[in-house]
Amino acid sequence: MGIRILLVEDQKLMRIGIKSLFDDYKEMEIIAEAQNGAEAIEKSKLLKPDIVLMDIGLPDMTGIEATKKILELNIPNLKVIMLTSHISEQEIFDSLSAGAFGYIMKDINTEFLMTIIKTIKNGAMWIDSHVVPYIKDKNCGVIPPRQLSRAGFRETHANLTQREYEVLKLVVDGQTNSEIAKTLTISEHTAKAHVCNIIQKLVVDDRTQAAVKALKEGLV
Repeated sequence: MGIRILLVEDQKLMRIGIKSLFDDYKEMEIIAEAQNGAEAIEKSKLLKPDIVLMDIGLPDMTGIEATKKILELNIPNLKVIMLTSHISEQEIFDSLSAGAFGYIMKDINTEFLMTIIKTIKNGAMWIDSHVVPYIKDKNCGVIPPRQLSRAGFRETHANLTQREYEVLKLVVDGQTNSEIAKTLTISEHTAKAHVCNIIQKLVVDDRTQAAVKALKEGLV
């Protein structure tokens, strides 16, 4: 069975546009649409989708409020992804605090969006790279840490080296490979190799997910 998606978006043209993105991805299906929060809650209760793609700016309540109410239904395996053009720090924190598993900007590449949906369906969390700087210094429990010790983290994640820990911290700080190379006085090629190793060891798809996972695990 494919991934069943409820699309929540108040603008009709935007709903049509987003829905059309899924035409070439038969393993996913928009099973219903909602144009406001109340409709989203009712259709979530009735249809029990796998994924709710949630806009923040809804006419009757915010997408954040709708997310809270949907998750209070305790529908097994349902996950909410915020798909928005908003990048307010407060909305980011409120969305993650409400229980959203993803925060994605609407200008995202279509193929990447599909990959993220699959990743979140399987239990991962994904945050747009534009959003990471807003949360890295003020996590405050928004991404709940597992409180693992460094030894426990290493045992769980295939023994990152000390240098890889240093690189990972700089990745979380938002540094590029070039900036990491300058900070650690290594070549850019070496910095890139370390980042690739980290991504592989943490079993994530990119540096942004590595940063989010490090924050979630309480490592940095």
